[in-house]
Amino acid sequence: MNNLRRENEEVFYSTSNIVSIKAEDIVFLKKQAALNSRKRCRICVHPGATSSLHGMLIVHGIDAYVRPHRHLLKAESLHVIEGSALMLAFDEEGEITQTEELSDLQSGKSFYYRMPKGVFHSIIITSNWLVFYESTTGPFNKKMTENASWAPPDEDFSAVKSFLKKLKNEAVFFLESSQHIVS
Repeated sequence: MNNLRRENEEVFYSTSNIVSIKAEDIVFLKKQAALNSRKRCRICVHPGATSSLHGMLIVHGIDAYVRPHRHLLKAESLHVIEGSALMLAFDEEGEITQTEELSDLQSGKSFYYRMPKGVFHSIIITSNWLVFYESTTGPFNKKMTENASWAPPDEDFSAVKSFLKKLKNEAVFFLESSQHIVS
């Protein structure tokens, strides 16, 4: 994609009126994500933070940490293009209330979810790369996203590593337990 404006090491905006995405753009995002500490990168297909509709092609590496958080005033939708992850929803205390295996359409697993406003959620990447399209309403206001107090901040690398290991184990247990429930 030739028409990109770099916002920071993780965020690029398309400067085209009509935006199209190609496989080479995903390769570009993976290269950019590999170079930054959080192992993630995105192309925003909306013009800017004040747009009323936000669409983003996002790449996360296997080591990317998505701190559990919730959006106070808006829902979000996620559509997996490549790779796999576990989607997690939590209650106020950080207990898992729902887990879903996500992968591309051909996998037979869920490839799409819509998260309502006010629900703590996260994803754990289970493939080398997760490529997905996310959409939500704008404008972007960082104050309208609440990070979970029971989850470590991105900067605490050792706590994040331990937390992700614990969370993955809990998510797998939750998935296995829910598959044995008979209605």
